[in-house]
Amino acid sequence: MSDLSKIPVTVITGFLGSGKTTLIRHLMQNPQGKRLAVLVNEFGTMGVDGEILKSCADENCPVENIVELANGCICCTVADEFIPTIEALLALPNRPDHILIETSGLALPKPLLKAFDWPAIRSLITVDGVITLADAEAVAAGHFAGELTAAQIAAGEHDTPLGEVFEDQIACADIVLLTKADLAGEAGIAAARAVIEFEVTEKGRGRLPILAMTEGVIDPRVILGLHAAAENDLAARPSHHEGEDGHEHDDFNSIVIDLPEIADPAALTAAIQRLAREMNILRVKGYVAVKGKPMRMLVQAVGERVRAQYDRPWGSNPRASHLVLIAEHADIDPVAIRTVLVG
Repeated sequence: MSDLSKIPVTVITGFLGSGKTTLIRHLMQNPQGKRLAVLVNEFGTMGVDGEILKSCADENCPVENIVELANGCICCTVADEFIPTIEALLALPNRPDHILIETSGLALPKPLLKAFDWPAIRSLITVDGVITLADAEAVAAGHFAGELTAAQIAAGEHDTPLGEVFEDQIACADIVLLTKADLAGEAGIAAARAVIEFEVTEKGRGRLPILAMTEGVIDPRVILGLHAAAENDLAARPSHHEGEDGHEHDDFNSIVIDLPEIADPAALTAAIQRLAREMNILRVKGYVAVKGKPMRMLVQAVGERVRAQYDRPWGSNPRASHLVLIAEHADIDPVAIRTVLVG
């Protein structure tokens, strides 16, 4: 079977909070006449992104075409979860024309690409392209380099756990999207672009398109229909974990904190910012019940940047507040975290 007769799959990767779900929402709203399916992977035990996307479902991407895999990276659960999920999507009565995969922010793309060579699916699907999202402001600030100095960052030293994930995601890309360009500004975008270009050159990838983007808005024709067949090009996509079928996540951990109804969203925002400063919490997301408000509040944070918005009424659903927090393993202290959030 030729690649053109296979169903194309776009892998959308990028670090925690880089804007992957926002981009997929935009693609769902602008499907270019295609019937889409979406596979969402969450690192933590509680899924949030899948629910966000299901709220956007329509005839071009119905709810049954949106599947969420939580509690781990699909690159580590290929046989148990990824392959059966792809097979289920391909078995739908109305088969999708294009599949979008949103990886966990901690996923290494290359082990996932290797899965496309599995006999059960290799004749049916192909990797149309790997789209890597990078938070322009965070990259420009060197947040993926841990405690390295500015000189070390300029020299391309990104050997921290965060840096390894970042490097592998860039090394696998067919296109890099610099997200949150409005927050980064022209100087931030230029600095982030320089970091990405250095990484690409270091890995011998040649030139890659690097495009700035705000709120997930980009012409779908730019990132879909690349015909990259990335599964046949693995040697050109280096990884820190060569020779491994998956990778361990001992460097990172996640917990879910249940909260009572809150009275002051601003106080919750301040508490989350404090967690980022004092406990190195990388990512926070979840739903919160606010006293006197019939709608649930969606909370998403990357470091000290916190975004909260009311997304839809609770309706008959329990007014239960849950936040999932992700950090490097040593920084997860449930008691201390809960004390900051609840008191």
